[in-house]
Amino acid sequence: MQLSERINRLATSATLAMSQKSAELKAQGVDIINMSVGEPDFNTPDAIKTAAKQAIDDNWSRYSPVPGYLDLREAICEKLRCENGLEYTPAQIVVGNGAKQAVCNTLLALINPGDEVIIPAPYWVSYPDMVLLADGKPVFVSAPIEQDFKMTPAQLEAAITPRTRALILCSPSNPTGAVYSAEEMEGLAEVLRRYPDIVVIADEIYEHINYVGAHASIAACPGMKDRCAVINGVSKAYAMTGWRIGFVAAPLALAKGISKLQGQYTSGPCSISQKAAAFAFAADQTPVEEMRLAFERRKELIVRLAREIPGFEVNNPDGAFYLFPKISSFFGKTDGTTTIHDSNDFALYLLEAAHVAGVGGASFGDPDCYRLSYATSDENIVEAMQRIKAACARLHD
Repeated sequence: MQLSERINRLATSATLAMSQKSAELKAQGVDIINMSVGEPDFNTPDAIKTAAKQAIDDNWSRYSPVPGYLDLREAICEKLRCENGLEYTPAQIVVGNGAKQAVCNTLLALINPGDEVIIPAPYWVSYPDMVLLADGKPVFVSAPIEQDFKMTPAQLEAAITPRTRALILCSPSNPTGAVYSAEEMEGLAEVLRRYPDIVVIADEIYEHINYVGAHASIAACPGMKDRCAVINGVSKAYAMTGWRIGFVAAPLALAKGISKLQGQYTSGPCSISQKAAAFAFAADQTPVEEMRLAFERRKELIVRLAREIPGFEVNNPDGAFYLFPKISSFFGKTDGTTTIHDSNDFALYLLEAAHVAGVGGASFGDPDCYRLSYATSDENIVEAMQRIKAACARLHD
């Protein structure tokens, strides 16, 4: 069976592959601590689950409108107005099957063959392949740990060409936890105002997992909202990853194009999940803050422990729930059996020698680093870092 070139040029998601490998080892009885997956370990708040049960009882079981139920889109508009200072109408909101589909839909609606999309590196693993799926060309801008994993305005301007169609900007960032401040967003916006045809795809799914105060959206910078597609959802803030609800807020013409596309291959997302999400956006936000505080405590714990591992270079992430230490000092070292050549070797070594699952940084566009998710218990973090420290100590020249 010959598959299409479109499929053959796509890579398998590295995070999902490592999570699957760790699950297979766990099924064999190996005591794996899985820190490879970007998923809150909390349960969905009870009030949201109750709202979903009520929706079932109320027979919200038919096909939903392609862009999502009106009450959900109205709740999203209210969230954007109150939390972000952004005014949208429900017609500018398209609800999809998670923020991942919202990003992909936006690219498919925007990109023509050969169009360039700027992606700061490190980046979430799926961005480049989504661009390739749309027949576009990813253009990477390296923002290493030395600059706190954030692209500068000068770097952005240097990457722009006549073929540039879009910029994907993720803040707070997966995989680094980097958060752009309002001033840093304005610096990027100042460059973009000189290139009015470039659309910004602002992935803000980690908005509420933020340790530096108010979230800054580039769409809030003067003159930017009408050329931004703001991506968000309920997966991370409300521990609703499996409910599969994300959205894009965009200029009307783009929103209509995204809805047209979605109508041809998935239609509207799960009806019950939408009712739960509408409740989540409008309800008491105390559970969101409680989870954020727990993630912040875990962040401080893992940063302290990681800095105690010789050979790790560690920054202090300002959001999300990932640590992305630089581990290139281990390249060329061996435990006598396994030699570490790159970040993928390092990840596999720790999986086998320490029974800790993380993901090599090469998959995120920075081959010198290694991603750990601290969306797990304090006990797991302590045990995992002890195992990693011991395994790393066995590596030598």
